[in-house]
Amino acid sequence: MEKELWSDRKRVVFFGLPLSFTKYRLTTNRLFVNTGFLTQREDEVRLYRITDVSLSRTLMQRIFGLSTIHCNSSDKTLGNFDIINIKDGEEVKELLSQSVERERIARRVSTRENMIDVSDDDDWN
Repeated sequence: MEKELWSDRKRVVFFGLPLSFTKYRLTTNRLFVNTGFLTQREDEVRLYRITDVSLSRTLMQRIFGLSTIHCNSSDKTLGNFDIINIKDGEEVKELLSQSVERERIARRVSTRENMIDVSDDDDWN
């Protein structure tokens, strides 16, 4: 059974009020994005498919205590996506990052990163 770790709504930048129909929910294995009022859509991404997580805040978001988390993923339907205008962005990013790593280790998923030392290669000059 999946345990819910976090949930929130996309908030309006001014005053940080949750007046949107976009909801986010993080469980132990998946991240859900629910959007819409009349026509609702639920997207989910398995945590092991998320490859990178970053946090950004505009001036207005900082004033009202909001953040945007950008996620790079290999999910076919959702692809790269943003978790927009949420409260406690640093804590949520850290929780998401730890959950992703835990899930990737449990499923033995690895990412290959090519690292090139430019100073040793004459072709780069």
